[in-house]
Amino acid sequence: MTAACPLCDADGGHLVWRGEQLRVIRADEAGFPAFYRVVWNAHVAEFSDLDAGARLHCMDAVTVVEQVLREHILPAKINLAALGNMVPHLHWHVIARFGWDSHFPAPVWAASQRASDRAQEDALRARLPLLDERLRDALARWAA
Repeated sequence: MTAACPLCDADGGHLVWRGEQLRVIRADEAGFPAFYRVVWNAHVAEFSDLDAGARLHCMDAVTVVEQVLREHILPAKINLAALGNMVPHLHWHVIARFGWDSHFPAPVWAASQRASDRAQEDALRARLPLLDERLRDALARWAA
């Protein structure tokens, strides 16, 4: 654990699943209800800090999250990112994107393209408990 690292000190969002090496959380990002992160449990700053087996394990988890999002909520696109500029603790963003979201097709960190569609966001938010359950099931099968 590294001092003052928010991903060492806490889960970093709503915990969906935890394995020995990594966890999956749903982030609380305004305007983007289906914004997930795959967080490496040990404090490492860069993907290249992991050995080959750990890198494969991490990306397999990212793939499972992406596949479940695609299958169950049918986004227009999935965005993957591992920036780490604000929190230098290895984590991958897995973000379901929709044509109606306020920033689409720009990145979620860019300027908005239109007003938020609260009705669409709320409808998606209502589906998140079932989505989280599907993620837990898929990750448990993958980890077994």
